[in-house]
Amino acid sequence: MTDTQAQAHDEPHGGGLGTRLNWLRAAVLGANDGVVSTAGLVVGVAGATGNRSTLLTAGLAGLLAGSLSMAAGEYVSVSTQRDSEEAALETEKRELEETPEAELAELTGLLEEKGLSARLAREAAVQLTQRDALRAHAEVELGIDPDELTNPWHAAGASFLAFTVGAMLPLLAIVLPPTSVRLPVTVLSVLAVLALTGWWSARLGEAAPRRAVLRNMAGGAVAMAVTYGAGALLGATGV
Repeated sequence: MTDTQAQAHDEPHGGGLGTRLNWLRAAVLGANDGVVSTAGLVVGVAGATGNRSTLLTAGLAGLLAGSLSMAAGEYVSVSTQRDSEEAALETEKRELEETPEAELAELTGLLEEKGLSARLAREAAVQLTQRDALRAHAEVELGIDPDELTNPWHAAGASFLAFTVGAMLPLLAIVLPPTSVRLPVTVLSVLAVLALTGWWSARLGEAAPRRAVLRNMAGGAVAMAVTYGAGALLGATGV
C-alpha cells in the first residue's frame, strides 16, 4: 500500500468524525476560556495588588463563575439541538406512517443526488426502507443517527471539566510562586499551555497547527496585557 493510499485509508468518515469534533469543540473552548479568562482576571488583580489572599479569592471566584457559565451555556445550546433533532425525527416518523410512497420516492431522489442511477437508487431505497425506514430517512435526509443524539449533560460536563482544568493553571501560577516572579511565571505558563491546546486542537481536527498555536497565544497575550494595564492603572490611582 502506498503512502497516499494509507493516508486515504486512515481518513475519518461519517458520524465518528462529527462526534469527535463536537467533543473537541467543547473541550478546547472550555480549556481555552478557562486559561484565558482566569489568567486575565488574576493578572489584572495582580496589577493592582500583590496580596496572595486577594488573588486566590478572585481566581477561585472566576473559576467557579466561568465553569458554571460554560456548563450552563453548553447545556442550553445542546438541549436546543437535541430538541430540534427529536422534533425532526417525530415529523419524519409521522410522514412515513401517513405517506409511505411519497417518502420512498423522496429517499430514492436523495440517493440519486448522491450519484446512484435511478434504478439502483430505487432498489437501495426499498431495501433501506424495509430494514429500517426511519433510520434510513434520518441518516440520508436529516443527517441524524437516531441512536446517537447529542447529549446536553455530556456536553455540559465536558465544558465544566475543561474550563476548571484550564483555569487551575493560571490560578496556581499566580498564588504559589514568590511575589518577585509571580507575574512572569503566570504569563509564561499560560502562553505555554495555550500553545499546547492550539497544537492539540489542530492535530485532532486535521488542521495545520502553526496558525492555531499563534492564534491561541496571541489572544491570551493580549488579554493579559490589557487586564494587567487596567489593574495597574486602578492600583496606581487608588481606586
